[in-house]
Amino acid sequence: MKKIIINKLIWLLVIVLFFAGCESDDKFLAEEPITFYTTDNAFSSSAQIDQVLVSIYSQLRDMWANPSETGWIFVFRGNGSDMFDVPSIRRANTFNNYGTINPDNTIFMNIYSAWYQIIAKANLALYAAELPQISWSSDTEKAYTLAQARFFRAFAYRNLGELFGGVPIVTEISKTARFDFERASRTATYQFAIDELLAIENDLPETSTIGGRLVRGAAQHNLCELYLALGIQLAADGNSSGAQTAYAQSITYGNKVIDGGVYSLISNRFGKRKTETSINIPVYGGGNSSNIIGNLNQTTNYYWDLFQEGNVNYQDGNTECIWALQTDYSAYKAEDVKSKLPYSRTYGPVFRDGSSGNLTGTLEDLGGRGVAQIIPTMYTRDSIYAGKWAADMRNTDVVFRRTFIGNVSGKPYYLATVSWNAMYNGTANQTTNDANRSLCYPVSCKIATDKYTGLADGENRSNLFRDDYFIRLSETILLRAEAKQRSSDKPGAAADINLLRTRADCAYMVTAADMDDSFELILRERSRELVYEECRWNTLLRMGGTVAVDRIKKYAYWPEALLTLTFNYNLWPIPQTVIDTNKDKELDQNPGWN
Repeated sequence: MKKIIINKLIWLLVIVLFFAGCESDDKFLAEEPITFYTTDNAFSSSAQIDQVLVSIYSQLRDMWANPSETGWIFVFRGNGSDMFDVPSIRRANTFNNYGTINPDNTIFMNIYSAWYQIIAKANLALYAAELPQISWSSDTEKAYTLAQARFFRAFAYRNLGELFGGVPIVTEISKTARFDFERASRTATYQFAIDELLAIENDLPETSTIGGRLVRGAAQHNLCELYLALGIQLAADGNSSGAQTAYAQSITYGNKVIDGGVYSLISNRFGKRKTETSINIPVYGGGNSSNIIGNLNQTTNYYWDLFQEGNVNYQDGNTECIWALQTDYSAYKAEDVKSKLPYSRTYGPVFRDGSSGNLTGTLEDLGGRGVAQIIPTMYTRDSIYAGKWAADMRNTDVVFRRTFIGNVSGKPYYLATVSWNAMYNGTANQTTNDANRSLCYPVSCKIATDKYTGLADGENRSNLFRDDYFIRLSETILLRAEAKQRSSDKPGAAADINLLRTRADCAYMVTAADMDDSFELILRERSRELVYEECRWNTLLRMGGTVAVDRIKKYAYWPEALLTLTFNYNLWPIPQTVIDTNKDKELDQNPGWN
């Protein structure tokens, strides 16, 4: 009976629609898509525009933390540079074999397009902010929204300029396909980013109550870097006077951050664990979490404090933090599976393979559940701390742990410190030793912890759930030091370097004579201070010349680089796909990549 009634209702509806359609064919066929969204009607409130900005914050978080363990992001963060390589178990993922690194390599396309995705989102936010239907609670709210969007656009162009040189500058949303983009020069790309930041510097607040939101210091830090990069390029172009003017501006903006009274280097214990003068890391027999056979005691310090959960943000009392990405364990559990730092997993060593006779397991005593997606080169782990450079808080065991207690019963190093010679040269076969050495290396407090969050919920020591730095004051100091050196003020550059070395309680303080013209000292100090933090490729390519090529040949872990890198370059190539699809305007390829 119910089926008969439903059928009658359906036929009745068909008849009604038929006669309604007969009233006017034109009216019936006319499209009135009242729910069809365009860029002009998709936004109805300022909160929706803020969500566009939130999507940029989220994308940048994913580009830094790499929660999905994406190969191109590892390269963006430094794989293939002088500081990082791949272990023996991942030789297929090398970014040091120049037989396969060319403009068709998808890694270049992924990095290039990621920055343009951010530019597109920023342009969308700027367009939507001026729509007539948008109301703002105050002029300050609108100014801050516009400032964040323009910062992100400038930030993207700074990165593109450092990595790829001059690129097309796009400032408006595109509603139709375009195939006629034109490359700006590298200096014009830098200048555009500078102008953007100058325009919004004072619309960013000095501080924020919300962790992760942009503040004025982030713009000033980037202006310090951009003017430095501009000066280097002007010098390369033969414009020495323009270069010196740019370096002076770099120093000016470095001064604003360093000496402005908002930020200062941490030089005393602070934060949630400041009362812990030492920590005890359990040693697990056979890698079994229920079999604690000893403890490794380590003395803590204020540099270690910088990388503890709950200590990263300026709002946490960290006067060194200028801008930080945000993670949240409760959000991770509820819905945001990318709200994590998978650093113990992706950056952690694999002692259980490289030194299996003496070390096994994936617990705190070995730095967590490491799978070594990328590894520190011998330069990063040992060379920068050789000789007089060894006495350094950044090289203490609690910060850069070199002590590992044997946990395999019956083996020579059981309950004793395993020697690095045993790990590096444990066999009579050099090929095996090279492979093992690539899997065994010191564990930084930036990638591991003695207190993993979430173990009771099933977490397995792969992830950290602390925030992490986009910009830390120490990098501003290093940028200013470089600008001073390029301005022929080597004593001033040495003094800036010593700000960091004094804070790190180093035994050796540098002098003007140490400030070499190849910038080796500055690059080494950046490695000591910013390992696992800086985007090393940006630094090397920004410096120009053959800095990147020379250092890759010298410090790459595997021989592929020396064998296959037979040409010079100081920029990555414009992705071939970009050149090919821009059919209405020729885009020149960068030198060395034709």
